[in-house]
Amino acid sequence: MDVFFGFLIACECNCVQLKVDNTGSGGGSDPGCYLIGAGEPRAPPPSPPPSTLHLQRGGLMMVSPALRSLSSPPFLFFCCLLLLQLPICRSIYCDEDDCYDLLGVSQSANASEIKKAYYKLSLKHHPDKNPDPESRKLFVKIANAYEILKDEATREQYDYAIAHPEEVFYNTARYYHAYYGHKTDPRAVLVGLLLVVSALQYLNQWTRYTQAVTMVKKTPAYKNRLKALELERSGGVTNKKKGLKQIDKNVEEKLSNELELHIQGAEKPSLWNLIGVQFVLLPYTLGKLLIWQSCWFWRYQIKKLPYSWDDACYLTRSCLKITSDAWRNIDESTKSNLVQKRLWVKRNMDSYVAEMRKESKRRR
Repeated sequence: MDVFFGFLIACECNCVQLKVDNTGSGGGSDPGCYLIGAGEPRAPPPSPPPSTLHLQRGGLMMVSPALRSLSSPPFLFFCCLLLLQLPICRSIYCDEDDCYDLLGVSQSANASEIKKAYYKLSLKHHPDKNPDPESRKLFVKIANAYEILKDEATREQYDYAIAHPEEVFYNTARYYHAYYGHKTDPRAVLVGLLLVVSALQYLNQWTRYTQAVTMVKKTPAYKNRLKALELERSGGVTNKKKGLKQIDKNVEEKLSNELELHIQGAEKPSLWNLIGVQFVLLPYTLGKLLIWQSCWFWRYQIKKLPYSWDDACYLTRSCLKITSDAWRNIDESTKSNLVQKRLWVKRNMDSYVAEMRKESKRRR
């Protein structure tokens, strides 16, 4: 880190030139002479374009905009963050130490030399040979370094991490995959992932539903329904002092539980809609879909039977891109009118769209 900041300071100092003040003492100095380093006064260099210099009054510093951008706070912060991450690649293997230094071998040592170095150090630092607590900690590091370097695959990964310390995330991923990938059951990972995702999904749905219910309870329509329900429960008799403007909180809570709120887009959470449950029921869902497709093909493609009411409704709302919940909220007369138009036929659908456009223009 210090080397990096020293480099920036050196670069900035190289771009500084001092101009001798015209009013200064020294007698023989020419106005406009420049002092560069410790040499003799020289003739002023040709004025560079204003785009490359930043001139100040009285005789000053000329700094390139490119260097100014290098010394800007965002760039310095990014460089500091990068330099802080460089030791991570090595630390995930042998903490802050070098695995080769722990065993006392060079990076070009072969497997036999690494093995001999480990056995030699184990005779000196093994807990059975040396009861010193510090020696025990050192032996743990030595054993870890040996486990890394004795295997060709992990040693190759470690050498790559040393040679490419800037690839922090790639080296970290390779390390954890090598040490924990084969020890983890993929089925357990899948189950855990489904549980976590399902829990987050249920929490999100419940939060949305609670917020929607809170907003609905503040609307005048809900309050009117609540007052009407109170009148119905009390037989039309109300307290004249309170009137219809105030409702006891306990009574309001009981009446709220009796009112069924159907909020489109924020339905009450159900376990059947969770990803984990749907994944478990996936074979059943696929089998049911296959049977439905087979029956549809047999009835309407082979036997050429007329569409049933449910199937005609399905085709109609599919053409109009209406969800099943929105379709249920449409009154029966409108449903019947839409089904009779046979919108699943392209010609009828085009006519219906043109008619809706004309109606929309007429309303404007």
